[in-house]
Amino acid sequence: MADDVPGTGQPRRRRRSGRSSSAVPSSVAQPPTRAHRRWFEPTRVVSDDELEAIHLASLEVLRDIGIDVLDDDARSRLAAAGALVEGERVRFDPEMVLERIASAPAETTLHARSPSQAVVLGGDSVVFSAVASAPNVSDIAGGRRTGTRGDFQDLVRLSQQLNAVQVHGGYPVEPGDVHPSVRHLHATYDLLSLSDKPIHAYSLGADRNRDCLEMTRIARGCTHEQLDAEPSIYSIINASSPLRLDAPMCQGIIEYSARNQLIVMTPFTLAGAMAPVTIAGAVTQQNAEALAGIVLTQVVRAGAPVAYGGFTSNVDMRSGSPAFGTPEYMQSAILGGQLARRYRLPYRSSNVNAANAVDAQAAYESVFSLWGAVMGGANLVFHGAGWMEGGLRASFEKMVLDADLIQMVAAFLQPLVVDDATLALDAIAEVGPGGHFFGAQHTQERYRTAFFAPMISDWRNFESWSEAGSPTADEKAAELARSLLDEYEPPPLDDAIRAELDDFVARRVAEGGVATDY
Repeated sequence: MADDVPGTGQPRRRRRSGRSSSAVPSSVAQPPTRAHRRWFEPTRVVSDDELEAIHLASLEVLRDIGIDVLDDDARSRLAAAGALVEGERVRFDPEMVLERIASAPAETTLHARSPSQAVVLGGDSVVFSAVASAPNVSDIAGGRRTGTRGDFQDLVRLSQQLNAVQVHGGYPVEPGDVHPSVRHLHATYDLLSLSDKPIHAYSLGADRNRDCLEMTRIARGCTHEQLDAEPSIYSIINASSPLRLDAPMCQGIIEYSARNQLIVMTPFTLAGAMAPVTIAGAVTQQNAEALAGIVLTQVVRAGAPVAYGGFTSNVDMRSGSPAFGTPEYMQSAILGGQLARRYRLPYRSSNVNAANAVDAQAAYESVFSLWGAVMGGANLVFHGAGWMEGGLRASFEKMVLDADLIQMVAAFLQPLVVDDATLALDAIAEVGPGGHFFGAQHTQERYRTAFFAPMISDWRNFESWSEAGSPTADEKAAELARSLLDEYEPPPLDDAIRAELDDFVARRVAEGGVATDY
């Protein structure tokens, strides 16, 4: 019999021993999981002089205006490090900022429950995460709805199955049927038991942070000392723009940086709403907020891993709604990458869109977002697969469609090889004028690996496509998602580790979890 998932009474899907889900033969053809490298120089949107002007303007903001820091411990640490603290306002000397951020590593390895799933962030690496933080979920069968733990678990299973998704991005959908006081316990348990890829935890107070750290340590089967030496969990820290760091975010920085875990400092600035309406002004504010948070990570622990996150976009000034996948978003993504490289920090951007359906808008806005992220030098592309509706919804179909887009980007990232074999002079001579290359020896030896084969794209002519029932992209994606979920098998988890995780969750739930007063 299947045993129950702790805390829900729901049966856990049957687990076949000895094989991880990535080793199970699948009816869905995917390129293999691989580490992506950017072999070309990232794009620039401003000159070196213009970049320096933004940098200096950001330091001026930190020196003359400052940041409101709403956590007593964080303010005390910053004051001891040389910042000027007056009430909740903290001002930073530019030399202090530059000295502190210089101690942050340019590259870090994020470890996972399975060693083979570890990823490198920094340098020329490119890593893609699943969607995170959506309150709603949708699929063709069930429509749009508030997320549940069952939806959460299925999205984790789908992320595990999709080779394009390398790390989890927090909660793919909020499990709204689980009380907030214990939600982090059940959600982190599901991430660690249903998948063996690196995980993210929200910084919503110190107690949640400590619980997630301990569960990660248990799942990896390691000591506290090993966990502190090997970053194994990461957290996105958002500034409360404009120019504020709230208490839960500060506590997340303190708890995770103290344990040498990865912080991704990401202001969420919307030009014209929470930031100046110009891209240069909005990114100047983004940069000031990011630098303030990065300084705090290094004050807590010099050398703690931290990434520079950019998430500046524009709004529809007619409605005030966020817009994503726009030319402005692409410009800000590339500009954020230039700043991250100036500070020698890993860079995070996102694959986002504002579409309400898995349609042409969803596809072209995501392509623009992906292009801005990849060409801008992003090392972590957050919300890589499944984001819809400006972040209000996670979509099963969009997750599969985005996986296809990511694999296309991954194929693009493969370096071109130019040598005697690829120049193909013998093949050109063999075919000669007026022939074709289908039967050429050069083609026959390479055609199976010559081109990327997408999961969704249908390259049949209209007549054969129509005879097959005229499947649309979202229908094909829904079919693939169902197949991947039907074929899912959880990665192996040692019985003793599972028992220890079960005991920890049960104990913390019995204790009432954490306070929910903010």
